[in-house]
Amino acid sequence: MTTVLIVDDQPMQRFGFRMLLESQDDMTVAGEAGNGIEAVRMTDHLHPDVVLMDIRMPGLDGIEATRRIVASGDRTRVLILTTFDLDEYAHAGLRAGASGFLVKDAQPEELLSGIRAVASGDAVVAPSLTRRLLDAYADQLPTGTADFTEDARLTALTEREREILTAIGQGWTNTEIAERFHLAESTVKTHVGRILAKTGARDRVQAVILAYDTRLVKPSA
Repeated sequence: MTTVLIVDDQPMQRFGFRMLLESQDDMTVAGEAGNGIEAVRMTDHLHPDVVLMDIRMPGLDGIEATRRIVASGDRTRVLILTTFDLDEYAHAGLRAGASGFLVKDAQPEELLSGIRAVASGDAVVAPSLTRRLLDAYADQLPTGTADFTEDARLTALTEREREILTAIGQGWTNTEIAERFHLAESTVKTHVGRILAKTGARDRVQAVILAYDTRLVKPSA
């Protein structure tokens, strides 16, 4: 059973999410929070599997709340909800440690599959959206020209793992990576797991950000 904490300053929005989640046999709503401070406090108390986190809230916003939840070392994963798929704050939310993001008007099945993916550790809900967002806000990314091999986080990676990290940064799914490198999908999953362990990336979204930070992948022109 996946436990979910709903965080949104709009009561009707929370009600809608609760109705959807409670209609699922494998999900339960652990609680509701109307702002970031409540979200941090309730996460510390309830330890939900997933926090559905709104970004724009009075007081402590979703970005800082996400940062505090992740910094606490709690196993809880955060799924950010944005008004637009290129919300200017979503990039900051991902860098704060969120495991993915969805737009609020996503189809119900998209939200449910996103929660399940994040809860299982699969993190990236929509790789293509992640890349589009990072491309759109590339001016916030490092501009140095140092070769990625100089970055300490990548020194332990094999050549194949660097290739796969590059593909992750480009928004490729495991299936696409398997086809591109003529590997079994199970082998790709093993490589991804090793990449996360070696680089210290919390999940696949953080691996995407790492690929950009180290210039392994450069934003589109």
